Amino acid sequence: MKKDKTIYIGSDHAGFKLKEKIKKFLIKEKYKIEDLGPYKYNPTDDYPDYALKVCKKVLKTDGKGILICGSGQGMSIVANKIPGIYAIICWDEVSAKEYLGSSVLCLGGKIIKPDMAKKIVKIWLETPPTSEKRHIRRINKIKAIEKKFWKLLKI
Repeated sequence: MKKDKTIYIGSDHAGFKLKEKIKKFLIKEKYKIEDLGPYKYNPTDDYPDYALKVCKKVLKTDGKGILICGSGQGMSIVANKIPGIYAIICWDEVSAKEYLGSSVLCLGGKIIKPDMAKKIVKIWLETPPTSEKRHIRRINKIKAIEKKFWKLLKI
């Protein structure tokens, strides 16, 4: 990913500390970021609110987003409900390379140590999307499912 493209980041209360560390890391690495909240720790923050904010920006700008909650699971569930968003949860360096072409990275603030999170983010941002035929075929199948679903709903 080009460093001049904005990365949108958000968290809930359980991911707030890690979000702040990842923000500092990305700034140090010369990435442009936009923090979509929360801006201070609040134990009542809910992950769906911030997942939606980040995903809207990612879709609007064709950008990338990073979402952090306690496990990464909640953020991933919300993000993957939004057509056109392809969110992955990563816990290590191997999983960061597993689905190239994803638009949103989800991390678990209670699970991943900051140093590992920084490695994951760096790999995810710097590894180009796959051009392998098998992966493109699979991504096209996902897009067809989305299209078919929305036709069924007549939205």
